Amino acid sequence: MKVPLLDLKKQYKKIEDEINRAVDEVFQSQRFILGPKVEELEGKIADYCQCNYAVGVSSGTDALLLSLMSAGVGYGDLVITTPYTFFATAGAITRVGAMPIFIDIDEKTYNMNPDELDAAISSMDEERKSKVKAIIPIHLFGQCVRMEPVLAAAEAQGLPVIEDAAQAIGAEYEFSNGKVRRAGSMGHYGCFSFFPSKNLGAFGDGGMVTTNDKDIYECLKVMRVHGAEQKYYHSVIGGNFRLDAIQAAVLTVKFKYLDEWTSKRRENASFYRSLFREKGIEGISLPKDIEKRHIYNQFIIKVRDRRDELKKFLNDSGIGCEVYYPMPLHMQSCFKYLGYTPEDLPVSMDAAKKTLALPIYPELTADQMNYIVDMISNFLKMR
Repeated sequence: MKVPLLDLKKQYKKIEDEINRAVDEVFQSQRFILGPKVEELEGKIADYCQCNYAVGVSSGTDALLLSLMSAGVGYGDLVITTPYTFFATAGAITRVGAMPIFIDIDEKTYNMNPDELDAAISSMDEERKSKVKAIIPIHLFGQCVRMEPVLAAAEAQGLPVIEDAAQAIGAEYEFSNGKVRRAGSMGHYGCFSFFPSKNLGAFGDGGMVTTNDKDIYECLKVMRVHGAEQKYYHSVIGGNFRLDAIQAAVLTVKFKYLDEWTSKRRENASFYRSLFREKGIEGISLPKDIEKRHIYNQFIIKVRDRRDELKKFLNDSGIGCEVYYPMPLHMQSCFKYLGYTPEDLPVSMDAAKKTLALPIYPELTADQMNYIVDMISNFLKMR
């Protein structure tokens, strides 16, 4: 049996006619950059993410870059984030001339550990603390960071919070007072990616920045068009961070199905758990569904030992699986100058060595999931 890690062709076949009509509207209008299609999508995403405003941008990476620029982060500044994630987060920090401060993750969720955040801030002298200009918590794999203590720490230091919600559109977090908020609505900025493999994926690159602050919203809109509020008159230095209308048209069609697809991903995660229990599989830790709504952009298992051998065995058995992420950012060659060692962030190192992503897409069948878990069980019996 063949089971790809992600099967976008199945998704496309169900909405092909709708997509073609939406894209043809753009072709007929000949309005390809920004315009009404982008504005329509911005309104839908803002409402969905419980935000007042949303600004369509060219990618999730540019969402982070634009947010940092808007927040005034620049040369010599420090930004606190985590290293077990995709490169874009730290890459954007360094591109504005700042330096990332990496702190370790929670071993259950792989997200920022608020205790580590408090410890990092407490250990700084006043001079170094004054250079910290932002915190970027990353809602990894579709589950929110434990935001309440992160926001408290940021408020105590007067720091903006830039949520990296690239993998978490629609994920929810419940505060201690019972209030439930969605990813991208809790900090000053929320950064989303519409890379094709995301739960809401474009037919190319695309992204969005959400905010509840009108001044931030106005700044973002100006900075995404080279800093020009009026054409050819530049009040600030921005960049070309525009979302094009074709991608907005595709995403507007797909948006109608987002909650349905998310529900199916959650059902698949539950079915995986029941299969692992039924088969009595040991040596595998399943993802912890801790916060209010996990949207399962990825279904991440932790393998006690022989992770790479299991990956090869599954691939050889026709099953797509992937390691997210094999080397934490603090160990990347380009960040050698920061001086981190593997021992500095042991939880991140452990996650990189032991985690494996299994297929979780909405169109996945029960037979396919049974086959995947059977193959994992077979592998673990081979000693």
